[in-house]
Amino acid sequence: MALDLEEQEQIDALKAWWKEHGNKVMIGLTVFVLAIVGFRVWSGYQAKQTSAAVVLFDVLRQELATNDVKKMRDTGGQLIDKYPRTIYATDAAMILAKANFESGDAKSAKAQYQWVIEHAKQSQSKDLARLRLAAVLLDEKNFTAARQQLDGAHDAAFDPLFNDLKGDMYSQQGQAREARAAYQAAIDKLTQDSPFKRFVQLKLDALGELG
Repeated sequence: MALDLEEQEQIDALKAWWKEHGNKVMIGLTVFVLAIVGFRVWSGYQAKQTSAAVVLFDVLRQELATNDVKKMRDTGGQLIDKYPRTIYATDAAMILAKANFESGDAKSAKAQYQWVIEHAKQSQSKDLARLRLAAVLLDEKNFTAARQQLDGAHDAAFDPLFNDLKGDMYSQQGQAREARAAYQAAIDKLTQDSPFKRFVQLKLDALGELG
C-alpha cells in the first residue's frame, strides 16, 4: 500500500510538473524538429543550386577554350546572377574579368573584380581579385585607386605579389627609391627556388643604382 501511495505521489508530481512546463517542452521539441527539417530543405536547395552552377560553369569553360567572349559573358552573367553564393560564381567572375580586360573592356573587368572582392567567401579569391583590380588600375595610370587596393589587408602569402605590383606602381611614377624598396620586400618574402624571385630581381636591377 505504501508503494502504491509513493507511485501515486510520483504521478501527481509529474502531472504538476507537466502542467507547469509541458508547453515549454512541446515548443522546444517543435523548434528542434523544424530546425532539422529546415536544415534538410536548405541542404537540398544548396545541392540543387550547386549542381545547376556546375552545369553553367562547364559551359563557360568550353566557351573559354574557344575564346568566345560574347557567349562567355552571357553564360557567366547567368551563373553570377542566379547562383551568386556558389564558388562557381566567384570563379566565373574572375574568368570574365580577365576576358573582358583582354578584349579591351576594362570597365566590365573592374566591376567583376570588385564583385569578387565584395561577395567571395574565400579570402584568397578576394586577395587575388584585389591584386588584379590594382593591375587594371595601374594600366589606366590610376595610381591613387591602385594604391588603395594594394595597401588593403590581405593574406601574408600574397605579400610578394602585392609588393611586386607596388614596385611597378612606383616605377611608373618615377619613384625609384620606393620601387626598389617594394621589389626588395617582395624578394625577401620569396623562397630561394621561386621562379618569380628571378623575375622581380630583374626589375629591381633595371632600376639601376640610386644616387
